[in-house]
Amino acid sequence: MHLTATSLLLLGSLAVVPSSPTLEWGTCPGDERPEDMECASIRVPLDWKKPGGRSLTLWIARLPATGSSSGTVFSIPGGPGGSGIDDLTYRGGNFSALRERFDVVSFEPRNATTYGRLPVRCFGTGPWLTRPDSPGAYARLGVKVRRSAQECRKLDPAFFDHLDSASVARDIDAVRAALGEKRLSFVATSYGGVPAVAYARLFPQRVRAMYLDGAVNQLRDAATDARVRYRTYEAQFGRFLTWCQTVDVCGKDMGKRWRTLVASADRTPIPVKGRPDGEAVAYSGFDLQVAAMPNLVGPGPAPEYPRWRQLAAAVRQAERGDAAGFASYVDAGVGSLKPPSFVGMNATQCADGLRFSGYREYRAVRAMGERVSPNLAGMGLWHRLGCTGWPVPVTNPSEPLPSGLPPFLGAGTWTDHDDTADIVRRVPGSATVRFDGHGHGLYLTGNACVIAHANAYLTDLRLPAPGTTCRPPKP
Repeated sequence: MHLTATSLLLLGSLAVVPSSPTLEWGTCPGDERPEDMECASIRVPLDWKKPGGRSLTLWIARLPATGSSSGTVFSIPGGPGGSGIDDLTYRGGNFSALRERFDVVSFEPRNATTYGRLPVRCFGTGPWLTRPDSPGAYARLGVKVRRSAQECRKLDPAFFDHLDSASVARDIDAVRAALGEKRLSFVATSYGGVPAVAYARLFPQRVRAMYLDGAVNQLRDAATDARVRYRTYEAQFGRFLTWCQTVDVCGKDMGKRWRTLVASADRTPIPVKGRPDGEAVAYSGFDLQVAAMPNLVGPGPAPEYPRWRQLAAAVRQAERGDAAGFASYVDAGVGSLKPPSFVGMNATQCADGLRFSGYREYRAVRAMGERVSPNLAGMGLWHRLGCTGWPVPVTNPSEPLPSGLPPFLGAGTWTDHDDTADIVRRVPGSATVRFDGHGHGLYLTGNACVIAHANAYLTDLRLPAPGTTCRPPKP
């Protein structure tokens, strides 16, 4: 549910004053909402270090328990900047069994795109990144990134500077208090894992259960994070190559041809031809790797795998000297001829410390990638390069989880299980479920096997046995 300005005004009438201990639930605006969804709002400090200063209004939604409620499960959306209210609106049916025992609550986090505190362009655009080859090039990239960030930051510096996940976690605890709950159980999806971990670190005694689904892992240093990602990327690329041998859209020796194409494009970028606006755009090998990743990770339904077919066609077109195949599907997805490093998302990720400490660390990670990831070395660099020269310091640094937390449950696919498993193994007694297939965000996408394990944990704190695996249904 994308809240319009009128919707926000309606919700504003439900705002809770800071001294109120409860939320005032009312009808949610919008035609697409579930009939039984309820909405409210709460005011929180913009800067939690200054509770008496400027405040923000956050919008909250609830799917009430259909039986006798035993408490609240809080769903933390991904992104960063995704809408938990959208999740409950369009994917709320996945919570139907859980709702027999629990209320399910989510919110529009402070970094969501729907509030209008920053223009939508700040969340939907950003600079095209390059891979620096020298300290000077690294510094110039930093100037470009910083200039792009400042264009948005200058519109509301105080807000822009407080989009870190620890602030989001403190907002969630304010919701908990307003709900009158002593503890919360959590479903945290993708980047929602970062505020979830921050919550566990800040409020360990208030966590009843923590289910992490394909969670982004903030707890690893840059080199360790890249090493795991390179291994994951190469394994996924290998699956693509295996599939290529069974179809007629790839041609022969796709792996060798891909590496040749990338190396050649790094020397002489491949133009995007046929642009009606005449804009001159060209793809380096680094650009090709970044553009390929979404299709590699999410190939679409088996056995057709339409996004792998699209990728194979784009490769063949690029081999003929035209990168328009990549540019067209990137443009259709994000409204840009090459993948941008989104300023709005980086305002959270950079504040959470997902950045290189400097050129030396960047070069070390790059060198490792060139050794261990011959097909996708650039992808271990791209996200963190988006924070080069960032104008706001790290405000939510990685810190160890405290003792005394209850066991966590994690779940993940071929491309995100290892990230999640690394988090949950830091909490004694925790467990994971591995999904033997593609995808991301298993609970919200309706994976029945994973949902069953997650619900057993969230409902009765019953963890699956070590080595538990879910498999895709047979075609």
